[in-house]
Amino acid sequence: MKLIKLLSIILLTILVITASACSFVERNEFVDIGMEALEAKDYEAAFRAFQNAEEAGENMRLIYRGIGLARMSLYQYEDALIAFEKALSFSNGIPAQIDYDINYYMAAAFYITGQTARAIESYDAILTLREKDGDAYFLRGAIKVEQGRIIEAREDFDRAISLNTGNSDRLIDIYQILAGSGYQMVGEEYLREAMEQNAGDMNNFEKGRISFYLSDYENARAYLEKARDFNYEAVLFLGRTYEVLGDFNYAVSVYNDYIDRGNESPQIYNQLGMCRMNMNEYQAALNAFLTGMAIEDIEDNAILQTLRFNEIVANQFLGDFGRAAVLMDGYLRLYPDDKVAQRENYFLRTR
Repeated sequence: MKLIKLLSIILLTILVITASACSFVERNEFVDIGMEALEAKDYEAAFRAFQNAEEAGENMRLIYRGIGLARMSLYQYEDALIAFEKALSFSNGIPAQIDYDINYYMAAAFYITGQTARAIESYDAILTLREKDGDAYFLRGAIKVEQGRIIEAREDFDRAISLNTGNSDRLIDIYQILAGSGYQMVGEEYLREAMEQNAGDMNNFEKGRISFYLSDYENARAYLEKARDFNYEAVLFLGRTYEVLGDFNYAVSVYNDYIDRGNESPQIYNQLGMCRMNMNEYQAALNAFLTGMAIEDIEDNAILQTLRFNEIVANQFLGDFGRAAVLMDGYLRLYPDDKVAQRENYFLRTR
């Protein structure tokens, strides 16, 4: 898993918490309007609201925090950093929740713009004042992995795990960060240790997912078959397990069974489409991607981006390069930083 994806997940959580948790005595009506516009992705309306908030004398930290979030949403990271620094300048010297989350956003912006040293400094600042912040340890460790500082990274990961014992999601994230940077065996150590020490406290889904990442597919299948009604992720991992074992038809039946029972999941449709692609059934794959995108109120922007990209790929395999090129133009307007899509776009233009 790429660190940017993890950052986006954690930062979204912080946004939800702090948007509702900031309890200032004064009223901030225009700020509230701006934040609602941000959620609706109406950035022009958001900027107008924040400007009105400043003219109305509302809380300046909230105003510039909102402006920074809007700039980040528009991929304007340098401008976002300026806004966040402005927000911090209005601090009264006593750290508050909003100061912590601004530092989180700044760390993300620093990381995305290649300023990894300053990103680590932001996490250092958080941990100086909040020494039990597991997310800050985890994210700082993730950056250190990319820098090759594996011993220091493991110290941060160990601290993050100790602050949130029994969190299998965090364990998987650590494994994926390590494996993605060439330290798969180190990542597997964390998973094996968890299975050896905490298996009695894990449910079948957790044990099945860890078994999957340890390439123990027979045990993964056994655990996940028992957990397939647990959530859509259990269905995903069960299907993926059968795909790895080469039984694509049964994997398709796993995904379709979930859908036929009245469940709607863009993640399931995406994996169904990928499975169909591996079976060279490109029209069926395209239909799955389109159905996934048609689901209303998709909250996970990452899966929507994935579905859109896979729609393009499916059209290429179907030989409809003109349609794929049109879709790619729209895709790159939405996701201009996608390097893989940029390379794919060059290929399409040379057809």
